[in-house]
Amino acid sequence: MFKTDGKVTRKPAWLKIKLHEGAGYAQVAKLIGNNELHTICVSGKCPNQAECWSRGTATFMILGDICTRSCKFCATLTGKPLPVDPAEPARVARSVFAMGLKYVVLTSVDRDDLSDGGAAHWAETIRQIRNHNPHSDIEVLIPDFDGDVALLDVVLAARPDVVAHNVETVRELTPQVRSRARYETSLGVIRHVARTGIPAKSGIMLGLGETQEQVLATFDDLAEAGCRRLTIGQYLQPTAKQLSVVEYIHPDQFAWYRRQALKRGFTQVESGPLVRSSYRAEQAETENKARA
Repeated sequence: MFKTDGKVTRKPAWLKIKLHEGAGYAQVAKLIGNNELHTICVSGKCPNQAECWSRGTATFMILGDICTRSCKFCATLTGKPLPVDPAEPARVARSVFAMGLKYVVLTSVDRDDLSDGGAAHWAETIRQIRNHNPHSDIEVLIPDFDGDVALLDVVLAARPDVVAHNVETVRELTPQVRSRARYETSLGVIRHVARTGIPAKSGIMLGLGETQEQVLATFDDLAEAGCRRLTIGQYLQPTAKQLSVVEYIHPDQFAWYRRQALKRGFTQVESGPLVRSSYRAEQAETENKARA
């Protein structure tokens, strides 16, 4: 581990990012721009954007780019969102086709301003992708919908192939890190997804001041809820407005956490400093199917 003093500090060597740009990157950037789409790659200032776009893939973010929540770790804009664009699902579906994606990852901002939290728009986007790309698998990273099971069921009825919902951090730090979301609510979302038979996935960031015991307790909570797929990554402060990094976790520690998660029954664990919820999701799913 590499502790900080709360001030701007040089990142350790294992967090150096290799830049990737080329024809693939330019094609994705053009496609997203021409179709007026949003990605969490840009809004969340993901460190893997260049790598993923150069491989011809991206994580689409629906329901606009302004979130109604203001989580302390997230760089996505917060405020009063624009009205929902009914043409967005079709544009996303056409973009998936143009990119030739066999594995699609969707996420969204939180839309607490909408009576259904955006659930119907979520379901329509999944259906449009299915109609235009019947052979593509769809992974969704959904908000908590305040734990409303009826709204969750609207999304689940569209039958995505994998449903992810991140707890983001340990129970003890949740009030400091997330603005409205609650740890128990997130566990309830994951538990409900798992009961439907759709693979449930979650993710946690490290380096916010959590202890090893708290991380392992989170693994136990997620496993008990039925989560079997897990991503573990390093929190990186997107801008000066977000929480500071408390410590940088060494890659060896990430490897140890992966082993501990596998011992607890997780079947797919991606763990490393630059791992994010959708990082190499297609590759991970291919490996998961090969093991089945």
